[in-house]
Amino acid sequence: MVLKIFFPQCCNRADSGLLVGRWISGHESAVVLAVIHYPFIPGQVKQYVQQMQTRSGVELSVLGSWSLPKEGQEGMESFLRDLSTIFPQKRWLQISRQMGKTGFICNVLNRDHDGESAQKVKRKKKHEDVKGDEGEEDKEEEEEEEKVIFIHYEQRKVMMSQLHPIENGLQDPKTDSPSELRQMFQTVAQSQPLFFMDKYDDGPLKSTHWQSEGREASIIVELLKQASVPLCLLVTWLLSLWTWICNIRIFSLYPFCFLSSKLSTCVQLSYRTEHMRTLSSPRPAAGHTQFMRKANIFVSFLVDVALGMLLISWLYRDNHISMLANTLVPAADHVAKQLEELLQWLMGAPAGLKMNRALDQVLGRFFLYHIHLWISYIHLMSPFIEGIFWYGGLSACLGLTFALSLLSDMVALLTFHIYCFYVYGARLYCLKIYGLSSLWRLFRGKKWNVLRQRVDSCSYDLDQLFIGTLLFTILLFLLPTTALYYLVFTLLRLVVVLFQGVLHLSVDFINSFPLFAVGLRVCRFYRLAEGVKFRVLCDEPGTALHLLMEINPLKVSTVVQTYRTPTYSCYPKDSWAALVKKLFVGELIYPWRHKTTKTD
Repeated sequence: MVLKIFFPQCCNRADSGLLVGRWISGHESAVVLAVIHYPFIPGQVKQYVQQMQTRSGVELSVLGSWSLPKEGQEGMESFLRDLSTIFPQKRWLQISRQMGKTGFICNVLNRDHDGESAQKVKRKKKHEDVKGDEGEEDKEEEEEEEKVIFIHYEQRKVMMSQLHPIENGLQDPKTDSPSELRQMFQTVAQSQPLFFMDKYDDGPLKSTHWQSEGREASIIVELLKQASVPLCLLVTWLLSLWTWICNIRIFSLYPFCFLSSKLSTCVQLSYRTEHMRTLSSPRPAAGHTQFMRKANIFVSFLVDVALGMLLISWLYRDNHISMLANTLVPAADHVAKQLEELLQWLMGAPAGLKMNRALDQVLGRFFLYHIHLWISYIHLMSPFIEGIFWYGGLSACLGLTFALSLLSDMVALLTFHIYCFYVYGARLYCLKIYGLSSLWRLFRGKKWNVLRQRVDSCSYDLDQLFIGTLLFTILLFLLPTTALYYLVFTLLRLVVVLFQGVLHLSVDFINSFPLFAVGLRVCRFYRLAEGVKFRVLCDEPGTALHLLMEINPLKVSTVVQTYRTPTYSCYPKDSWAALVKKLFVGELIYPWRHKTTKTD
């Protein structure tokens, strides 16, 4: 049987005293948390351990004694051994270290049913092969011996780290007991009250742990904690006011509610409102996952606002807004001219194709009329474009995501004519595709059963077949002209959707990317642990085996996947195959973001 003792590196040279820690239930292992120095009063030690057990919720106890020989303390080891009667335990660890040696010597005193203790020396002995009864006695002694392994760990890193995968659910202690390593990490993390006592305290007890030289703290962090309380109250009041404004009955009417669900700016505003509610909550984070979510949201918000201020500083310097406004109208005229040339090319013989002359002229003139309407609309709005840009640029003070969302909405408004062309061509093309498919079933004596959603057999008379043949011929010969217009305007629409998709992806990236978690992984990799690794620290003769436990950091890809903030996705709900099928049959593809679609 192997007894594992997790020993903190900060206690390797501690003064002689008592070991305070915890026996891990279900495993042959113990976690040493601190060393209480001599001199002490046993009653005060018992009271202190009970207080720490109540405050931390960990089953703390005195594991044994720690002896580091010094001048004038020759009888310290025997004195500490006798303390096992004052602190009754099933096992009493008596760990000592000799000067000049790296390894420890561990004696375990096991208490039997009568209350008497029996000593077993845990040492690594080399037995020589001896014939006869002496060899058999040595083998029996070897079988009775219990090996001890010391696992040294950095107490500060283990206390601040989080072992993954994270277990958030409630576990049944009878069936789903946590692993030995996870219990060790949890024991060190929950024993923070034990580490508050340092050498500057005036108490009767002195101890050694990772904060025994002084508590680790930051004045800036403490000041931010004090300032966060009134700031959270102010943000909560502003959010309640904003919620009251949004709940006004007029905003729940059809036009307002439809626009608020389709405009990217409104969706981003509601998303940030939810984030601010999470940050301004007066309740502290319930666990590691909620803490990381709040920290990621806060850092993402700060970076978003910082990027927005950089954009504002560029827009309002050197008169860039006027330059953009003066460039918009000539750019719109250039796009309209290119579209007119494209329509004139389609109304002729594009690529040498023979088109239906009458339908080609009707569609071409119809689309040309829409282009003229759009150009008139742009020239009518040209005096107000600079003002729109000037006031719209101020939205960047709320963050770069608001500016990008507003840009996406402006692109949607400026390319509304292309969207109309796409809708007209798609509807006409879809009507002909479904008409041809229905008439093709008529030729085969089939029909679509709407109630059962399947194709059934059907008998048609001669008049129905004659009319179906005429309609099929007309639709088939008009299909190339319609398909060409649909193909051209679908490509134009896809270019606009692609640009809007890049903007939406940028917004979602800023909203969902876990900046705090990635920064924590880069700067303090031990905070996010995937596991541990061991290497031999000391294997001296006459001492136990000593291992050094090192933390394996979590992979960056796993960090991003684990701590990515849930967002309202802008990605298409359909697969690529379904998207191609929709384009082929002429179904409309909406680039709007669905507010109710929340993804992790």
